[in-house]
Amino acid sequence: MDVKAAPNGVATIEDRILRITGYYGYYPGYSSQKSTSRSSVTRCKPGANCPSSHSGISRQLSPLSVTEDSSAPILELQNRGSSGVCGHRVERQNRSDDGTQTHSENSSQENRIKARCLSCTSMVLKGIWGLLIILSVSSSWVGTTQIVKITYKNFYCPFFMTWFSTNWNIMFFPVYYSGHLATAQEKQSPMKKFRECSRIFGEDGLTLKLFLKRTAPFSILWTLTNYLYLLALKKLTATDVSALFCCSKAFVFLLSWIVLKDRFMGVRIVAAIMAITGIVMMAYADNFHADSIIGVAFAVGSASTSALYKVLFKMFLGSANFGEAAHFVSTLGFFNLIFISFTPVILYFTKVEHWSSFAALPWGCLCGMAGLWLAFNILVNVGVVLTYPILISIGTVLSVPGNAAVDLLKQEVIFNVVRLAATIIICIGFLLMLLPEEWDEITLRFINSLKEKKSEEHVDDVTDPSVHLRGRGRANGTVSIPLA
Repeated sequence: MDVKAAPNGVATIEDRILRITGYYGYYPGYSSQKSTSRSSVTRCKPGANCPSSHSGISRQLSPLSVTEDSSAPILELQNRGSSGVCGHRVERQNRSDDGTQTHSENSSQENRIKARCLSCTSMVLKGIWGLLIILSVSSSWVGTTQIVKITYKNFYCPFFMTWFSTNWNIMFFPVYYSGHLATAQEKQSPMKKFRECSRIFGEDGLTLKLFLKRTAPFSILWTLTNYLYLLALKKLTATDVSALFCCSKAFVFLLSWIVLKDRFMGVRIVAAIMAITGIVMMAYADNFHADSIIGVAFAVGSASTSALYKVLFKMFLGSANFGEAAHFVSTLGFFNLIFISFTPVILYFTKVEHWSSFAALPWGCLCGMAGLWLAFNILVNVGVVLTYPILISIGTVLSVPGNAAVDLLKQEVIFNVVRLAATIIICIGFLLMLLPEEWDEITLRFINSLKEKKSEEHVDDVTDPSVHLRGRGRANGTVSIPLA
């Protein structure tokens, strides 16, 4: 079989290989005719009519050559399609990357907005809780004072009343544990919670030695504070006693400055001086009457023992959370029930505080007084957790106008100029005690910020006319230079 030579007179390598291997469909001139057919075939667009020359050439080719020739445009279309798909994939990937970035930015903005909303919501809730606690604290303290005044009309046993109301402190920890069961996700057994809260006494918890060593002085101070307060209510009006008791804040500062070496603050010294001035004016309001002076002494003594209790608590026990405070107050109630119960018994048999029978006791007034006193102590400790501590102090000082309103309605007090001035001075001194330690720096920062805002507004007022003139000049095709 003759082999057609290529234009250069040499058989192509492809023809030789096909001839040697005896490939099916091989004939001489296969490679040259295939090249001619490839060059003569016109590629049609999809959907277009192919020319007749293409059909004629395809009829002359063998089935193998037709298959190979027809596969060329198919491969090319596949390559084009794959390249187009890759291009679309890249474009889609870029779009997805852009979408991911925008989605992340949007999510971060949404998280910031949610965080701000949560902070605002928490502040609003704290404010609402603070308002409710302020009203509750002042109402409970006013109610306690007024019930004592009512009880004195038929029953005057101040130490028995103090002992009876202090025993109710035992219920403080059960109330706290009930709240723990209602709100906590992980419930704890009563003994486990009791041991956890007893760490306020030390790492070993509450032992008999610590019970006697730590509880005894605080129980005595607690009893003295309440007993002197009740004695003062016999001599003075509820308004005067509640106003004088507010001086305890000034005494706490003086004792903390002396004993605990706290920071010296001039404004609190001024507040302490105002408190002492109010005390003297309160005694002068009744022309230094004997009962008035004794009543003022009892009220000031109650404020002093209360301040000493707080300072010693901070010195020996430090700060305590709500559970530890509940545990400690309940421990005081147990100590009062066990070790101080002999005192009212002695007073009863010595006829100092005597009553005919237990049935004659005003149990309604006694239970109301003890319940409101317990509610006051619980609210003071709960309020520190739920809202700002300063609001608790504001609730305490609001008991002064609350008692004044009740006394005026009952017509038990006549306010003269001296008594009214003394009450106002003591309340102002109490509010000055509530200022934070960095109050001067905060005030200076606030004043400087106001000055900066005023200077910025002044600069804006100066630059606004110039901007207006420039805008008009450019609109008219000229530039206007403002005058200096």
